[in-house]
Amino acid sequence: MAYKEKEIEKRYFSIGEVAEELSISPSKIRFWESEFEVIRPQKNKNGKRQFTRDDIENIKSVRFLVEEKGLTLAGARRSLKNRGKAVQDHAEMIESLKKVRAFLVELKQKLG
Repeated sequence: MAYKEKEIEKRYFSIGEVAEELSISPSKIRFWESEFEVIRPQKNKNGKRQFTRDDIENIKSVRFLVEEKGLTLAGARRSLKNRGKAVQDHAEMIESLKKVRAFLVELKQKLG
């Protein structure tokens, strides 16, 4: 009888892991943490930030509003306050479309 181990999902991520995953600097994450209430990672007993998947999604939303849409920090805060979930869904959709585009560009290069 084969025993299949249940894959363990990581719950907390360091600021370095988050920065690498999102291709942004740790200092920008710390700055946005000070500017946006939606980014509030837990801290361990040593004071190191521990980000959850929800925290990472909130950072993606902030990045989308500030860097993609070009909103000011105040504008991004208002947007998140007024329609936070819609912004997050929109940011996820844009991210997915960028991945599809990159795949298609790569495929086009391979084909000719």
